[in-house]
Amino acid sequence: QVHLVQSGGGLVQAGGSLTLSCAASGRYNMGWFRQAPGKEREFVAAINRPGGTTYYTDSVKGRFTISRDNAKNTVYLQMNSLTSEDTAVYYCAADFNLRGLTRNSWEYDTWGQGTQVTVSS
Repeated sequence: QVHLVQSGGGLVQAGGSLTLSCAASGRYNMGWFRQAPGKEREFVAAINRPGGTTYYTDSVKGRFTISRDNAKNTVYLQMNSLTSEDTAVYYCAADFNLRGLTRNSWEYDTWGQGTQVTVSS
């Protein structure tokens, strides 16, 4: 059974930075999603198994960086220039299938426990 364990998150002022981590029990294509109160879960970023290909939603391009350390089976989301619009619960997810990166939440097979990110203005 694949487990994803998230860490990081918390409260930060607008313009600040945070890094989220997601430790997996294997190596998969990985994604980050977020869900703000009253809103649907939305795609943030994804990275392929080797770590050479990444994919971002437009609203975070240039501010967020997804990366991975395959020796540790850990994926990171470095978030810079945070705004109140980034406030949400953030989830990592693993896609077990051998395919290209996807932004569709239903194509991910297992999820982390979620971590709150709150940006104060």
